Amino acid sequence: MIARLFDVVRGTDPALASELRLPDADGDAELPRLVARTSATPRLAVVAATTRQRDLLTAAADGAGWRTVGSSADSVDQLGITALILERGISAVLVGSGDPPWADERPRLADLARVVAAAVARRPELDVIVAGSMTDQAGLIQRPGESGEATRGAVLFGPAAGAGSPAGEPLRVLLERLRAAPDDGRTAIVRATRTLADVLDRRIETIEVGHDAGLRCVARPGDAVATEGPGSAIVAAGALVPPDPDDEIVDGILGWSTVARDRHRLRDRLRDLRAVPWGDADGDGALLRMAAARAAVGRILALTPALEPAGAPDLVIASGGVWAVAPGPAVTLALADVLRRPGVSQYAYDHARLLGPLGTIEDEGERRLMLRDLADELLLPLGSVVLAAGVRPGRDAGHLLVNGAGATSELDLMPGGLQLVDLPPGQVATAAIRFRDPVTLGARGRKFEVEVAGGLGGLLLDLRDVPLRFPERGDRRRELLAAWQSALWTGIDE
Repeated sequence: MIARLFDVVRGTDPALASELRLPDADGDAELPRLVARTSATPRLAVVAATTRQRDLLTAAADGAGWRTVGSSADSVDQLGITALILERGISAVLVGSGDPPWADERPRLADLARVVAAAVARRPELDVIVAGSMTDQAGLIQRPGESGEATRGAVLFGPAAGAGSPAGEPLRVLLERLRAAPDDGRTAIVRATRTLADVLDRRIETIEVGHDAGLRCVARPGDAVATEGPGSAIVAAGALVPPDPDDEIVDGILGWSTVARDRHRLRDRLRDLRAVPWGDADGDGALLRMAAARAAVGRILALTPALEPAGAPDLVIASGGVWAVAPGPAVTLALADVLRRPGVSQYAYDHARLLGPLGTIEDEGERRLMLRDLADELLLPLGSVVLAAGVRPGRDAGHLLVNGAGATSELDLMPGGLQLVDLPPGQVATAAIRFRDPVTLGARGRKFEVEVAGGLGGLLLDLRDVPLRFPERGDRRRELLAAWQSALWTGIDE
């Protein structure tokens, strides 16, 4: 394909081919290559003097993309902490305390430092991050010849878990730098999202569900100048299927499933899905993936409350291969089921997986230029969602009038339901909405006039509960989910 592209350029614009130094037909291309990689999520041992401090350290590490296991001196003995650090698969150790140390921490810090030092002496390849006032004990941990450089087996100093705004952000940034390679795909998606928010002058939220972790990035115009900081988190628990799914993971996926499944059999299916991500990708397998994707998005949101935007973002971007198994309208519904924010948002899909590679462009100006040039082709438009909260039950909730491109659509609004208006990709329209009673749609009122953009799913009117409320009986819940999904996923029930 690349060779044919070169042939076309040489044949149509020889001057451009010469400027780009395109190789001859039999030559090898020497053009810039953008590479973004996602690797297996490393494991981090988190140890502290108290359970409360351990939880703060774990929260910072969870947002930096580590898969954490933790322990504290007030809950286990020294042998237990040593065994944790020596567990197979541990890549680094985070040991920390408050700054200044809390009263219940202070008597345990020196002993904790000695335990960590003894354990890492048997694992010289482990990085050790010493956070907060635990740095005062670093002399007990630091190894001969240690320089503090970020090399394997280094001892690195970091801020306390409670430092910064929001609390823990400086430590999270340090841990993310330690975890991520220079071409890390998820870090690159964050950079691309921030630049895209600037280019489009829109508030954007990107949610990626991957094989080994998930990502959430919330960006506003002007955020591109910040290379790191509040606004993003990489969450190991946000993987489509985390390793060895426990009962909480299984129950979360069962809650979104439209097919009756036994918990033990579902656990086996999930392990198969993790082992062979692209196997059995249609029919029942596609339904399982969408249930797992909804649950994963729910876990990402639950673990990143500090990123919750003040209102519905202008654009929501779905990223990750899991969304490829469903049609655009079903992807929009899956996200709207979990992102219950009153307001109007456009939805799109990073279908060509270009956000990651484009985010590896280091120069902000060059990255901005590239994203501006590709803005119309970069994302697959899924449509717009109008989500109103506080709609009272009854036979009639109000009236909708959509004007766009010489066509007009009208319909009566149905409380508690989903309604679709045909609005093709690339088309922009004005929606005039009149509700019978006051509702919340970004603001509180009865009459609204909003701009909406088309997509594969057109315009979706969502007048269901915020958050969704389900019947207690499992069969009724599955029937309700299936009814919503089948309306937007043609042929899934066949």
